[in-house]
Amino acid sequence: MAAPAANMKINGDRLWDSLMEMAKIGPGVAGGNNRQTLTDADGEGRKLFQKWCEEAGCTMGVDSMGNMFARREGTDPDALPVYVGSHLDTQPTGGKYDGVLGVLAGLELVRSLNDMNVKTKHPIVITNWTNEEGTRFAPAMLSSGVFAGVLEEDWAKDRVDAEGKRFGDELKRIGWEGDEPVGARKMHAMFEYHIEQGPILEAEDKLIGVVTHGQGLSWTQVTVTGKESHTGSTPMPMRKNAGLGMAKMLQLVDEIAWSHAPDAVGAAGHIDVFPNSRNVIPGKVVFTVDFRSPDLDTITDMENRFAEGAKKIAEEMGLGVELEKVGGFDPVKFDENCVAAVRNAAERLGYSHRDIISGAGHDACWINKVAPTAMIMCPCVDGLSHNEAEEISKEWATAGADVLMHAVVETAEIVE
Repeated sequence: MAAPAANMKINGDRLWDSLMEMAKIGPGVAGGNNRQTLTDADGEGRKLFQKWCEEAGCTMGVDSMGNMFARREGTDPDALPVYVGSHLDTQPTGGKYDGVLGVLAGLELVRSLNDMNVKTKHPIVITNWTNEEGTRFAPAMLSSGVFAGVLEEDWAKDRVDAEGKRFGDELKRIGWEGDEPVGARKMHAMFEYHIEQGPILEAEDKLIGVVTHGQGLSWTQVTVTGKESHTGSTPMPMRKNAGLGMAKMLQLVDEIAWSHAPDAVGAAGHIDVFPNSRNVIPGKVVFTVDFRSPDLDTITDMENRFAEGAKKIAEEMGLGVELEKVGGFDPVKFDENCVAAVRNAAERLGYSHRDIISGAGHDACWINKVAPTAMIMCPCVDGLSHNEAEEISKEWATAGADVLMHAVVETAEIVE
């Protein structure tokens, strides 16, 4: 298939203006956004996105999980579409670019193709996946998971938020439950463009991250039980300190992750201590160990070593310990042809790039199960994301969108 000319580029100013306009919907308290899924702000953002897509000549489809699909026709009515997109929902204290950049860059590449009067054999579809963040309705990547057949739709619609509101009810309330069956669409390929959410690209002064893999994830909930007793009057040899047991187990988590450096990581982010009183030795702690790696054998090794080590620590300290696997997914290897299209695009455009592994989950990780998929990343300042101070430059946004357009157009096949 013919490669696009190196001078084919998107309108960076228009992309940036679109990002800033969308950021006005669901503003945060510190310069970012609070546009959580299925809120009124989410509904308003969806309406603006639909308006822009229709103005660009696209037709909009919506499935029963609220996933939005804006289609630009190709010259071959029988050719499967090339999909491009990400998500418009944000964290409660989210930035202006996480997810949103990937959706609006998809819109911008369609606008730019219209400006240049470029036609493709395959249709191009811009997608907004519902509830990628999972901050209001867990788990994350909920609707792309249903689309890929990983999650059941009825189960997904029964998820509730902190106020007990159902996903399915809120989807109807804001008016975005479509009638299209989830997962009925077939894809030629899909590309997702995203900020890195990490520090590597900026630190190495690279414009483009060519995402080859997505890290697998393992969550193990650990419950350590000891004996609550007075911190002042309980002799050291007679203590059964669940907090100290946890501390030793967390040190073990760190040692295990370091043993698989540089790609594997491990930590505990969720910790509850009982009774959490200043003068009571903890009688119980509950924490979740998060191990991640792009290699499944590595994840399995980390899980097994932690389980063995935690039990040994508990036994030596006279503590009880229970381990429960509460979440996770296998590592993702993105499609080699799609990855090559991204890498070739960066080289054709003369943009510095490096292969990179996604440390976070993305909708593309689920879609990769049902269609050839790849991801593109641009740097973000200090690697900061899921924070209102999240920041990128117009130049970074534009370069990644240029690569996205080239990879999509090459895959969708230019019609001369």
